[in-house]
Amino acid sequence: MFTRINKLQIELEKPPKPDPNGAAAVQELLGGRFGEMSTLNNYLHQSFSFREKKKLSPFYDLVASITAEEIGHVELVSTTINLLLEDAVKDGAPTAAPLEPFKDTRLTHHFLLGGPGHIVANSQAQAWTGDYVFNSGNLIIDLLHNFFLETGARLHKHRCYQMTSNSTGRTMIGYLMVRGGVHQAAYGKALEELTGVKMTQFLPLPNIDDAQIPEAKKWMEKGIHRKLYTWSQDDFKNLGAIWNGTATWADNQPLEVTPGTPAGGPVPEGRTTRPEFAPQYDPAEIFEIAQMLIKKAA
Repeated sequence: MFTRINKLQIELEKPPKPDPNGAAAVQELLGGRFGEMSTLNNYLHQSFSFREKKKLSPFYDLVASITAEEIGHVELVSTTINLLLEDAVKDGAPTAAPLEPFKDTRLTHHFLLGGPGHIVANSQAQAWTGDYVFNSGNLIIDLLHNFFLETGARLHKHRCYQMTSNSTGRTMIGYLMVRGGVHQAAYGKALEELTGVKMTQFLPLPNIDDAQIPEAKKWMEKGIHRKLYTWSQDDFKNLGAIWNGTATWADNQPLEVTPGTPAGGPVPEGRTTRPEFAPQYDPAEIFEIAQMLIKKAA
């Protein structure tokens, strides 16, 4: 069972101007092979089919809690794409071809399908596929896959960061760099408990130094590179059996398990886009209906 909080995991500022091509690059972090749709659905389905949940509680709690965080990451990347597209379309009659400026953009799908907005696809508009999900039922193999998935995801985040100078995009990417590093390290620690293999020696964590990235460093200075959340006030309390000790990648500072969720930030409203019929060609009609419903609900 899941609950939903109407907040983003961090606050995102609206960019000073639209950036459709930046939005196209960020799509890789949503629907690419190593994007947030992949991390979410791998861990989600592994948690659903996890065997011996009570006996193996520390490992189940790890996968289950990270699953909940990944839902928020999908929301965060999608919101970033939408912010980069906001106000790109100017109002105008259909006969004036108000969408014509976007026929040569990197992803016309943002405007043809999204209204404009994110699509569940990679940076080439290739749809995300369930073929990216690995769920073997073998705990060690699944954790090894997850470790590799987070490693690839962090590599792509750094590449995407270098592909855009947009401050909103880079804020989101910097945050995900740090949180992806936590997940990579957590799966590495779980594998070490199960196999004795020191994953931090096999593949240094992080292999890419996030502290060199200003948008990542600011989150590290707040300590979130050492923190795992339970995403529940009452459950998944055995995370600390795995996530304990000190972080060799963080000057040997102590690892922390935090019950619940981060404070988060507001969800952007989003603006009417009349040429895209979003929410409708004449939005005043829908606004009026919504206000009547709000009065009834009060």
